[in-house]
Amino acid sequence: MHLEGSCHCGAVRFSLESSTPYPYMRCYCSICRKTAGGGGYAINLGGDFNTLKVEGAEDISVFHASIDGTESPGERRFCSKCGSALWVWDPRWPDLVHPFASAIDTDLPVPPERVHLMLAYAPDWCQPDIRDNDDRFDEYPEESIAGWHEKRGLTSDD
Repeated sequence: MHLEGSCHCGAVRFSLESSTPYPYMRCYCSICRKTAGGGGYAINLGGDFNTLKVEGAEDISVFHASIDGTESPGERRFCSKCGSALWVWDPRWPDLVHPFASAIDTDLPVPPERVHLMLAYAPDWCQPDIRDNDDRFDEYPEESIAGWHEKRGLTSDD
């Protein structure tokens, strides 16, 4: 599926192809929550890094989160003008890019169920909307974004 995205102020626009476009995974870790998740969580999608096209790259800044005192190699891209979170790219998985669903302008498909991960790190004020068929994990699930889509027959090559 072709995805188009942008920051709030419009300085940065981007597009990419995704075979895993369902916004099903809600991450409650402090990094996602504080950098991209005003509702107490953030939602990452999967995409093909080799198809990423960016307009306004000069207005993008990079943040490397600290995990247990060590700087993560993961690069969290955001607009330096308005602060909008755009995507995460990690050199350990160079073919993948994970745009934040909040930055996507394309209509996304509605997931049939959701996964709530890193629930051990959700703040008390955040009341996750966990439904009957949703999966929940205190930390990370074993299933990848691609695996979740494949298992449910939801991959898209459009």
